[in-house]
Amino acid sequence: MKELIKKIGYEFKDESLLIRALTHSSYANESGGKFESNERLEFLGDSVLGFITAEFFFAREQDLPEGELTKLRAAAVCEKSLSAFANRIGLGKHLLLGKGEKNSKGNERPSILADAFEALIAAIYLDGGIKPATKFVTAFLEDFSAEYYTINDAKTVLQEIVQKNPGELLEYVLVKESGPDHAKSFEVEVRLNANVIGRGKGKSKKQAEQLAAKEALSLMGL
Repeated sequence: MKELIKKIGYEFKDESLLIRALTHSSYANESGGKFESNERLEFLGDSVLGFITAEFFFAREQDLPEGELTKLRAAAVCEKSLSAFANRIGLGKHLLLGKGEKNSKGNERPSILADAFEALIAAIYLDGGIKPATKFVTAFLEDFSAEYYTINDAKTVLQEIVQKNPGELLEYVLVKESGPDHAKSFEVEVRLNANVIGRGKGKSKKQAEQLAAKEALSLMGL
């Protein structure tokens, strides 16, 4: 635990908040009520992270319009980026997981790492306020570069935007495939709750999906 605290760069007054941030629901369920999972902290951490990230990029990227800032923030707080941030401090090896999750290497799963990272942000915020939480988050954002900047990955950006509204269903549907094997053409529709919001045509399904997502983002004004 001392190793993690050192990497976090923050000394907790109430270490029970840190323990809760590290407690996956599978471990909490097996504890018989002795431990609370990090799910509620994750909920709060998501909002704190969103605010800090928006403020950071608003101040740093003064020439970017609102639409570009939205894409940049979405890229910074997506699961891929957050799990990478978590790995930088070795968060996975400190997670408290149930037997099943532990055996299936849940501590390496991006979704679990990203959720725990958000819970950790909330724990710092509740323990010390917005100042240390901001210091912790911006240490990662300052190094945010092309490695994490997925603004050109339209599918990732679109997925992150849709995920902000639980219950929304986003899917990519191949509607046409033509041409000989050496020169095939694919046409894909991206649908939100069965409604077509973008179309793309490319030499591969992956390319067609990216173009469809890009059109959807464009129609959203992004």
